[in-house]
Amino acid sequence: MVVAMVARSLLPMNTMPGSQRSFHRRRRHGVVLSGQAHPGCLEVGTAAWMLWPGVVGLALVAAVGCARPAPLRETEEPSRPTPVAGRLEVDEAEVPKLSDVPFTLRDQTGAEFSSSELEGRVWMGAIFFANCPGPCFRENQAIADILRRIDDPDFLVVSLTCDPENDTPEALAHYAARFEADPDRWKFLTGDLKLIERVGQKVFRLPVELGVHSERGVVFDRQGRLRGGYHLLQPDRVELLEKLIREVLAEQADAAAAGIVP
Repeated sequence: MVVAMVARSLLPMNTMPGSQRSFHRRRRHGVVLSGQAHPGCLEVGTAAWMLWPGVVGLALVAAVGCARPAPLRETEEPSRPTPVAGRLEVDEAEVPKLSDVPFTLRDQTGAEFSSSELEGRVWMGAIFFANCPGPCFRENQAIADILRRIDDPDFLVVSLTCDPENDTPEALAHYAARFEADPDRWKFLTGDLKLIERVGQKVFRLPVELGVHSERGVVFDRQGRLRGGYHLLQPDRVELLEKLIREVLAEQADAAAAGIVP
């Protein structure tokens, strides 16, 4: 009892009950800032280690049971070696394919959308949720700008919500209107969270769970193969992302013109 009381007195202010709302808000984007602890777990400063080594040691042993890995940071997303800084790439032998996790979800119009509708098209995938307090809006504004610059009917964007309980088709229609999204070219999809998580993790190769998502856009070719991806909140990365999209569109258009069937 005494150990618990002393250990509690050593906790930094950001681990006290009043700070939990701040932690949850930041955790929803898959980022834990330095100095923050998981709710209910112990975190002590350097001074405390020097002054109370025995007490702190006992407190940490008692707290092991509540420890869990921090959510993935943007730089810790599952990926392969990246010769181009900031680009998500995978080994050729392990290239994710759309066919790995076929899905049917609902778009912002309420209509069913099947992954089979992406066959033969170049498309980009992204993850978001409508109540996201900031990053998602900028992420989707970048996508809207890309769509305006790449006015190609063969190019489609698929945005999966990681908060499907709140992001109903009606809510997504209202959200999509903020970006003047054409439902024929930009699909905001909602549905079963477990299915969305599987698509995000297995096909997009991005971390996704309820309220936690990556801020990358990932590009797929007409064979449904993941070709790479870049961060949507960094202007220089958005330029590289757009360049990749144009390259994939051009190379497969050239193949079709030459009569080459991929």
